[in-house]
Amino acid sequence: MLNKIYAETEDKMKKAIDAVGRELAQVRTGKASPKLLEGVKVDYYGVPTPLKQIATINAPDPKQLVVQPWEKNLVSEIVKAVQKADLGLNPIAEAGIVRVPVPPLNEERRRDMVRLVKKLGEEGKIAIRNIRRDANERMKQAKNDAQITEDDLEKGQKKIQDFTDKYISQLEDILKAKELEVMEV
Repeated sequence: MLNKIYAETEDKMKKAIDAVGRELAQVRTGKASPKLLEGVKVDYYGVPTPLKQIATINAPDPKQLVVQPWEKNLVSEIVKAVQKADLGLNPIAEAGIVRVPVPPLNEERRRDMVRLVKKLGEEGKIAIRNIRRDANERMKQAKNDAQITEDDLEKGQKKIQDFTDKYISQLEDILKAKELEVMEV
């Protein structure tokens, strides 16, 4: 019983860290990265479709992204989608491709990005704490149903707290690295 709770809890915490990592990948730094456009959805024959599913995205240099759609008629839709994504980017349509210049961030914009990183990090910590709470409630329920003893409950809660500390620490390391990356000129 307890091993199942441990495995599920640890798995959920890993997924929470991965989700925050995906969110952070979309936070703009001063360098061009194809991950910047990962959340962009393009209207593809009436269906919102992730940009990476209908085009290749490259960063030929640190100041620019190049989006090459597999169908030439999608260029204008891609331009609209990137503008609508509110990333502060101005795409340029050119002969079957879309160039996306990535301007350097000013100091104020960098601070805004750091605030966003911290907000995403706090959401991740809340998710991990909620997972801890759910695991503890499941163990208390198991004790009430006489499936585990009081000692098992105490050991289980300590182990779940150890998982929580471990994953929050990992998350803080990821956040510090992202903040440094955003503030780098």
